[in-house]
This record gives sequence, C-alpha cells and structure tokens, in this order.
Amino acid sequence: MIVADKKPIEEIIDSIKDFSKILILGCNECVTVCEAGGKKEVGILASALRMYFLNQGQEVKIDENTLERQCDHEYLDEILDEVDQYDAIVSLACGVGVQFSAEKYTTTPILPGVNTTFLGATEERGLWTERCQACGSCVLATTGGICPISRCAKRVMNGPCGGSSNGACEINKEVICAWQLIIERLKALDKMDTYETLTPIKDWSTDRAGGPRKVIREDVQQ
Repeated sequence: MIVADKKPIEEIIDSIKDFSKILILGCNECVTVCEAGGKKEVGILASALRMYFLNQGQEVKIDENTLERQCDHEYLDEILDEVDQYDAIVSLACGVGVQFSAEKYTTTPILPGVNTTFLGATEERGLWTERCQACGSCVLATTGGICPISRCAKRVMNGPCGGSSNGACEINKEVICAWQLIIERLKALDKMDTYETLTPIKDWSTDRAGGPRKVIREDVQQ
C-alpha cells in the first residue's frame, strides 16, 4: 500500500491563495486506507479551507469530489466536464495520482494535498510502517521475506553492520536491526545456509536507470 501523510494546511493555503474556484479531489484507494486522502479527509480539508477564507473575507468556492482512483484514465474521465470550472485542483491522491491527473488535465494546476511517504503495511489503526521501496530487483527470497533495502537504515545487503548492538539499529536504538530480523527468520525457516551466500552490491544503474520504469504485459494489452 502507498502510504501518505497530510500536508500542513498552511502549505496548502499558500498554494491556493490566489485562486477563487478550487476542487478538493480525493482518492478511494491507498490514501483512504491510511486516512490521508479519502472522502472523509476531503470533507475535513474543504471545511477548514472554507472557514479560513471566510475569516479572511475572501470569496473562494471550495468543491469536493472523490474518485475511485486518480491513476486510471477511466476514473479521471469522470471529472472531464468539470475541470474547466476550477482555477486549481488540490489532489489528495499519492504522487502518482497527482502526476497522472496533471498529465491528463494540462491547463489546470493540480496541487498535492498530501506527502507520499513509502510503501507500507497497516500495523494497527493510525500506525503504518515501511516495507518496500520498489527498488525493482527483489531479494526477499534470500532474506526470509524481510527487505534490507527498506528496513536497514544503511541498506546493507550482507549481514549486520558493525554498529548494530544487542539487536538494535545503530542509527535508531528503538528500531530492531533489519539483519537481526533476517537472521532470526532464516533460523526459523532452517535456511541459514542462504545467509552464507554473498549478495552482490545492488546495481542501481540497472534497477533504476533510464528514467521512469515501465511494466509491459502484452498478454493483457488490448
């Protein structure tokens, strides 16, 4: 799941202060789950902005809408006939949704209302933790399903660094060392033999080279 966090309302106000007709556009996917950009959050932000501009004596129209997704043409088409009514759109989708909306509606400013943070999991309500950085070359098969890229502060690929102590990370003592977790998982799986095999240094030039990455599935293309 893509995890996002709300932007400070002061930052949003500063980005829209020169506009008089604004659409707050939410997304029903990941940002709804992490309670940053769903229908509820759209309503809260819209109400706060209306109150702010009213107190400032400014006449600003604030409308609300929430799409199923903002990273899909099919759902973005739902506002096709409305976009020109607004001076700007504040998108509460992740960075992908903001960019995809901006690519589709090139003459209307699409402004981010959240900060996209990481790919993570829901530990409990109100607590989301990072699990993946979408690096492009997954090593989870050899690390017991625990990612050293996202969970190690130094992205160490072969065993704990010299700074870890008593199973804790050198950078943050409140965080369990990723490699401590990996070793414990490999022991539980009786796979410690894989720990002895050195993993090559990650080739970021291959995994991240060439600009925006693509996944092409010819079997599902129309």
